[in-house]
Amino acid sequence: MRIKGGSTSNARKKKILDRTKGYRGSRSTLIRRATEASMRAGRNSYIGRKLKKRDFRRLWITRINAAVREFGMSYSVFMHALKVANIDLDRKVLAELAVNDKPEFAKIVELAKKAA
Repeated sequence: MRIKGGSTSNARKKKILDRTKGYRGSRSTLIRRATEASMRAGRNSYIGRKLKKRDFRRLWITRINAAVREFGMSYSVFMHALKVANIDLDRKVLAELAVNDKPEFAKIVELAKKAA
């Protein structure tokens, strides 16, 4: 007598259909279409997690560059000056200061100018 494994198969299919709940058309009801949609969604979300890091870094650099140009410096000169001055602030923090705390950012720029 063989064991068909129906409960295991049903559980696997149910997991996929739960994951694709809310998708349009047959992608949420038919197991083969749902599997394809689920695989693609997983792949795209994995890629998206990598792209998000890249996009945020670009945004921070743009914000820092715009803020530093008000003081007559370019982004690359400013970052080099920070290294020389031993100011270890990452781009996320610098961008946050540039947008929300201009006086504090101005102090950092002055320190960097003195060191360069």
